[in-house]
Amino acid sequence: MIEITPERRERSQPPQKPKPERKRGRLKSIILGCLAGALLLVVTGVIGFFVMLHHYGSELPDYQQLENYNPPVVTRIYAGNGTLFEEYAREKRLFVPIDTIPKPVIHAFLAAEDKGFFTHGGLDFSGITRAVFTNVYNKLVGRRPIGASTITQQVAKNFLLTNEVSYERKIKEAILAYRIERAFTKDQILELYLNEIYLGVGSYGVAAAAQTYFDKALNELTVSEAAYLAALPKGPNNYNPLRRHAAAVARRNWVIDQMRSAGYLDKAQAEAAQAEPLVAHFDSSQQQFHAHYFAEEVRRDLYKKYGEKGLYEAGLSVRTSLDPRLQMIASRVLKQGLENYDRRHGWRGAIKRYDSDIMANDGWAKALTGEAIILGDPEWRLAVVTAVTEGGARIGLADGTTGFVPLSEMTWARKWMPGEYLGSAVTKVADVLELGDVVPVAPVAGDPGHKTYSLKQIPAVGGALVAEDPHTGRVLAMVGGFSYGDTYGSSEFNRATQALRQPGSAFKPFVYAAALESGLTPSSLVLDAPFVVDQGPVLGLWKPSNYTEDFYGPSTLRTGLEKSRNLMTVRLAQHLGMKKVVDYARRFDIQPNMPPTLSMSLGAGETTLLKLTNAYGMLVNGGKKIEPSLIDRIQDRYGKTIFREDARACEGCDAAWNGQEPPQLPDPRAQVIKPQTAYQVVSMLEGVVQRGTGRSVAAVGKPLAGKTGTTNDYFDAWFVGFSPDLVVGVFIGFDQPRSLGKGETGSVAAAPIFRDFMKDALKDKPGTPFRIPPGLMLVRVNPQTGQPVGYDDPRGILEAFLPGTEPNGEMTVLDGSTGEMRPATATPDSKIKEGTGGLY
Repeated sequence: MIEITPERRERSQPPQKPKPERKRGRLKSIILGCLAGALLLVVTGVIGFFVMLHHYGSELPDYQQLENYNPPVVTRIYAGNGTLFEEYAREKRLFVPIDTIPKPVIHAFLAAEDKGFFTHGGLDFSGITRAVFTNVYNKLVGRRPIGASTITQQVAKNFLLTNEVSYERKIKEAILAYRIERAFTKDQILELYLNEIYLGVGSYGVAAAAQTYFDKALNELTVSEAAYLAALPKGPNNYNPLRRHAAAVARRNWVIDQMRSAGYLDKAQAEAAQAEPLVAHFDSSQQQFHAHYFAEEVRRDLYKKYGEKGLYEAGLSVRTSLDPRLQMIASRVLKQGLENYDRRHGWRGAIKRYDSDIMANDGWAKALTGEAIILGDPEWRLAVVTAVTEGGARIGLADGTTGFVPLSEMTWARKWMPGEYLGSAVTKVADVLELGDVVPVAPVAGDPGHKTYSLKQIPAVGGALVAEDPHTGRVLAMVGGFSYGDTYGSSEFNRATQALRQPGSAFKPFVYAAALESGLTPSSLVLDAPFVVDQGPVLGLWKPSNYTEDFYGPSTLRTGLEKSRNLMTVRLAQHLGMKKVVDYARRFDIQPNMPPTLSMSLGAGETTLLKLTNAYGMLVNGGKKIEPSLIDRIQDRYGKTIFREDARACEGCDAAWNGQEPPQLPDPRAQVIKPQTAYQVVSMLEGVVQRGTGRSVAAVGKPLAGKTGTTNDYFDAWFVGFSPDLVVGVFIGFDQPRSLGKGETGSVAAAPIFRDFMKDALKDKPGTPFRIPPGLMLVRVNPQTGQPVGYDDPRGILEAFLPGTEPNGEMTVLDGSTGEMRPATATPDSKIKEGTGGLY
């Protein structure tokens, strides 16, 4: 029998269920533990959040700098008539205040980039949520993450951060956006955005993009065009209207749909905008004319005045002195003149020749496309000879089209032979071209099918032309070479301002001006006879000669200048003393430190075309000091004038017009020589055109004056001349000085270019005579003897004399060797020997 004890009895009883109170206590403990854990997590998260904000926020740039935002703005260069012809900028941007940006442009960007811009506080949380889920998927499939940036965030990124794709940058961007929203108004933020955003093709901001893509101001854009600009921020290259037109149209239409859904357009307006063709008219403002050499001189001047940052970022508006019409004439006639000279000296051969493999497999089109050869004229094209026939050469062009160069268009191309002479005349195509020759060609004018071409050749010779207002020094046109920056045959070297060359006889007028101010007259006689001077033990004897190697006896100053007599000029310089000649070269800014040697009187010193042209301007304007200028006025980005070339005060110029006398401007120009002397030289230079070395210029049929210049061995050819209100200089010469060829004088190589320029420049102008200052007497004289003649003498001309210096029948001649005037052996009725002197 088993005894049941109390303990055993207790163990044998079934387990009792826990009481409800104990259950509730345990559940409460669990809930409290969870709440405590959640609270800890929240506190930790908040602390972490603020630690993160402190960490990233302390490293952020100061967003307050946006208050003083001055974006880099394009510097624009305008001609004298307001035509834009050049721009300088690192970022092409035109800053436009928000209140002047048209509403359709604003609506398009808001619809495309940030519909809730005016309601959110800088961050779009719904957009961020969508972006998070999308980016998780993108990460799994290896795609690039997307953003959910508001316009405010984009401002923060564009102005204060980098374009790095990272979560760290997005955090910084969000912090900055929050701060910006609380420091600036919505309009201020939108203004920053629309002026800073990059929209492709080098354009920053909506104003620059409107000009770039459509050649329009912002207020001229259609809704469709505004929508296209708003399509660009996501990827300008992806929606280029020329290369990816279909994608560009699709993205534009999407923006229009967004504008409609946002309530900016109704259904009819949206459909009309989407139906509008997307046609880009890329900015053509600089295509009307080219002035690269002029623009480069302006750029250098601006760089000197304002530095690199001022030039490329300050948004300067520069009004220059350039006259577009004269610039186009100058470019055309100089090119034609250089080409005419080049053709007189024959054909130097093809640029290169393709081998038979390229020609046999019709690979010439691809080969031509790959050629990095710029020909310097927009009408010229690069071609290859594909066949040689009896009547001409068949050619292929880079675009795959073909053409024909007839024999008549290449007869000028005689071979240029060693020893500076031309080969035999061209009688067949094979004399000039062979299969595979790569050559420049240009369409023949009047060919309706554009299939007939002429053979071209980039001139090896250099040259320049400058046109200037002689009363102010304003440079109206400047061309410094055949073309600017070519890879074949030309360069950026400006031969008008950078080439120091000997002016030759073009310097002589200033020697004659010194003689006239020293007491001589245009009728004074100077001996034209052999002249020898001892230059010392090293240089020996110097024996200058006339161009014809002949001597002409006593001749008037007028004849000496008209015929460009070297021996007379040297005698004058000997008589005056070279110190005086040097002084006149300095007065006229031709050469500041001219050596006082006699050869300098014949133009052996060096100067630039611009300096010499400006000096001639001082002759025609009555002897007033002028300096060449290219810039009239400079304004800053706010329209304030910060530089003005004409700094004269004008009392009453801003007064209302009530019939009063116009205000009189002061004339601060210094007097370089007497106005009477200046006119005497002008009259003598007019004789150069009428009877002397510049007779070809008389074909213009207007009162003109000027002087030829040719240096030893025909290294340089010049013609500098003027009408009463326009002075023009022309220079021809090789960059590495060598002979232009026998007979290539200033009258042959340079004067025809001056003539052609003046013929076109003055065609609509009346034939204004040169102005005669008071204090002169006009006496009818024989230009060869200098003595008075009757009005019935056909040889007579009106000569200008200071009162008391007019000829009286006595004839004395300047010997030059003694420095004294002696009686002339000729009588007033004697025939003085005629002939052309030196053209050096």
